[in-house]
Formats: sequence, C-alpha cells, structure tokens
Amino acid sequence: MLASFREQLARAEQGGGPIAIELMTMGGDADMGRRLALEVKLARERLGRRLVFVGKTAIYSAGTTMMGGFPVADRYLTRDAVLLLHCRQLDKTMELQGPLESSRIRLEQALAEIETGQRLEREGFEAIVAGSDIGIDEICEKALTAWYVPAEEALERRLVAGLI
Repeated sequence: MLASFREQLARAEQGGGPIAIELMTMGGDADMGRRLALEVKLARERLGRRLVFVGKTAIYSAGTTMMGGFPVADRYLTRDAVLLLHCRQLDKTMELQGPLESSRIRLEQALAEIETGQRLEREGFEAIVAGSDIGIDEICEKALTAWYVPAEEALERRLVAGLI
C-alpha cells in the first residue's frame, strides 16, 4: 500500500496545481496510517503544492489517522462519508512463568508498548482535531467506544473544510 501510494504521488508530481488524494478504507494498521500522513506532510514541504484529502464513503481508523496529515482547510468528504475514530487496540496474551525477575521484565515491556501506543494515539488525535472545534479530551473520550462521525457532523465540527 505504501509503495503504491508513493508511486502514485510521484506520478502526480509531474503536473501542476493541487494534488487530490482520494481515500475509502475500512481501516487497517494504525502505524501505516501514521506513515501515510507523514508522506503527505513531506510531499507538501518538498513540492510546495497543495495536497487535498477527499474521503469517500468510509474513512475508518487508520484512514482518519492519514487524514490528520492534511490541514482542515484541505480536507473534504463526500456527503455519504462516515469517519470512524477509535483508540488503538491491543490483543495480547501473556503467560508469566519462571523467575520473577524475567516476569517483571516482560510486564515492563508490555507496559512500555502500551504507553508508546497511547502517546502515538494522542499525537494522531491532536493532528485530527487541530483547527476544529473538538478538543483533545472530547476525542479521547468518544474514541474509547468508537466514534462514528457522519460527513455533516464532521463539517459542523470543522473536522473538514467541505462536502462534495
């Protein structure tokens, strides 16, 4: 996915004017969403051109993370679009057996993974709500139970610049 995105972006760089990036996704890997958002930011700096996000139908999870790579003024949704904002997920089973010290180390590693994930989650949420009327506390609270945001509400709350 990343290679395809970069290839398509490289082809679009040949022209002039704004570059529209359309996305419909049922979600995916949170870190891939972060990487795509980074690629957008780097392309904007490198090219000095406007990159515009166009979310269509469903922009879930990692897709909203990618959307955070665009300023609100460059975010658009189709009228049927729905955003899904939720917290990072963890699915891990741990078995503690053996010396207590090695068990403690495994627990500390798991805690470090959780803390890093929470920090990255918050950074992503801050990028998504920057320029909107949604505060970080609100998005963190609503994302705990999966917040589905229809296009009209996204516009009203200034998560996007307009609807198409």
